[in-house]
Amino acid sequence: MRYGTTMTAAIVMTLVVAAPLAAGAADEKAQTTTQEAKTMASDSWLTSKTKISLFADERVKMTQISVDTANGVVHLRGKVDSAEAKSAAGDIAQAVEGVKSVKNDLQVVAPAARQAVDANDKDIAKAVETRFGKDAQLKKVDVRTDSGVVTLTGQVATIGASAKASEMARGVPGVKSVKNQLAFAK
Repeated sequence: MRYGTTMTAAIVMTLVVAAPLAAGAADEKAQTTTQEAKTMASDSWLTSKTKISLFADERVKMTQISVDTANGVVHLRGKVDSAEAKSAAGDIAQAVEGVKSVKNDLQVVAPAARQAVDANDKDIAKAVETRFGKDAQLKKVDVRTDSGVVTLTGQVATIGASAKASEMARGVPGVKSVKNQLAFAK
């Protein structure tokens, strides 16, 4: 009987000690989820504020600029008329309150050459998407092309699939380089 009482006491004690730990883990998960939601909302807010600031500044023609934000880092993509406009766009984005840093991938393309570049970029993106459409692992990869530079975004299952995507995109005529920003599914 004494052994049974000792064992029961040990089990009860284990449960008493484990309960706060389990509650702490649940609380930690709730805090992590809350923080992720705040970050997403904050990133959306930074993207909006950056777009408004770029639109309001006469040095930059906003129609050719795409703005994305992740964890406070603003990413600028697209085409501008001059190196001064590219620099101004980076400075404007950096001046937005709450922006941690700016990744300025804007391409400088003279207005006269822009129409030919835009048409070629569409053809390149379509060719890459067609190749990816034939591979089940790469069907959901997003493809963006700016001045012959292909940017790959989205999720793939493995690092091998990511490498394959880069290799396939590089094989398309007209591709100058590939920026692989694919994430791996967890």
